Amino acid sequence: MSDVLEEVFESVIGGRIFRNRDILSPDYIPERLLHRDSEIRRVGSVLAQALKESRPNNLFIYGLTGTGKTAVTLYVLTRLTAKARRLGVSVDYVYVNARQRDTPYKVLADIAEGIGIHVPFTGLSTAEVYSRVVRGLSKRRGVLIVVLDEIDWLVRRKGDDLLYKLTRIGYELPYDAAKVSIIGITNDVRFVEMLDARVRSSLGEEEVVFPPYNAEQLEDILRDRAKEAFQPDALEPGVIPYCAALAARDHGDARRALDLLRLAGELAEREGAQRVSTVHVKKAWNKIEYDRVVEVASTLPLHARLVLLAALHATRLQPYTTTGELYSLYQDYAEMIGIEAVTQRRISDIINELDMLGLLTARVISRGRYGKTRMITIPVKREALVQALLKDSRLQEVIENQHIS
Repeated sequence: MSDVLEEVFESVIGGRIFRNRDILSPDYIPERLLHRDSEIRRVGSVLAQALKESRPNNLFIYGLTGTGKTAVTLYVLTRLTAKARRLGVSVDYVYVNARQRDTPYKVLADIAEGIGIHVPFTGLSTAEVYSRVVRGLSKRRGVLIVVLDEIDWLVRRKGDDLLYKLTRIGYELPYDAAKVSIIGITNDVRFVEMLDARVRSSLGEEEVVFPPYNAEQLEDILRDRAKEAFQPDALEPGVIPYCAALAARDHGDARRALDLLRLAGELAEREGAQRVSTVHVKKAWNKIEYDRVVEVASTLPLHARLVLLAALHATRLQPYTTTGELYSLYQDYAEMIGIEAVTQRRISDIINELDMLGLLTARVISRGRYGKTRMITIPVKREALVQALLKDSRLQEVIENQHIS
């Protein structure tokens, strides 16, 4: 066994594929961001007011997944704080991913930690943590920029009260205290519509929309990263164009393109291949698609999982279903597991959310004098959805009894 492990270790250490695979990580912020000059300039022009110790306008950034929103924001903030230090100006930022820190308490705790106030993991009320943040900011000077990434994840589950408080926190601080600016980032281009009008007006003082990358731009990004990430001649000529084309088809997602290229390289390395080929890219694409579906579906609220379950059942023998048919099955499943069903209007909203996540496709079609209806299909691998839903013990019996696959 030890000889086998030694062989595995040596194959990675002396690998012919990677030079520095971390450069393909979604968390890596390169020294230059290709094809985002306009967005960098827009974000930078809003935040630059901090260099004059003035509060920048709150900023709302939205666009589809993998369009560079977080990378550009952190890139600008890193450059901004470095410039502030050289000028002797106090500018700091706190980054919070609201999908990972998915309660108001956790978000406030991260902000508190960011300004040097320790908050216990639990045991305090959210109001008390907020009060501590206010007291801490009262003793600070300069500018603090709070980045709330994937803010829609928190608002959908807990409402927008915290967001409203944070956008108005300046009114609770002394005149000479730290000035607070909020940056909200979301993948949901329709998210702003669900905010209270007061929050929308406060948060949306400035807006920047990030368009998807096209295949040519994705190819440039991949080539730029690949120069440092891979050994010379580790990639066959068609690999990068193929990765770019697949990601461009999937809403121009640069994060997906980088993941695809990295995973293709890892598969080639594990096989002991001399170079990464398009065959490795195809294998990587299938794995990423499967894993993405399982990950996203596993984290959905219970009612959304029941809707997916109903869609799987309704499309066993036919290519699509309708909202009415879906709602009827959903009600049956809710009764089976002993929970109260929500309204059909709420289910329509959930279908829209699942459509945005790419787990369902809902297309409105005309039925002539019978009006319009939505044709709902499942565009992802059914077995991946079933695997994700089976992780919920409440749904296992339903899936088995209904023979859903």
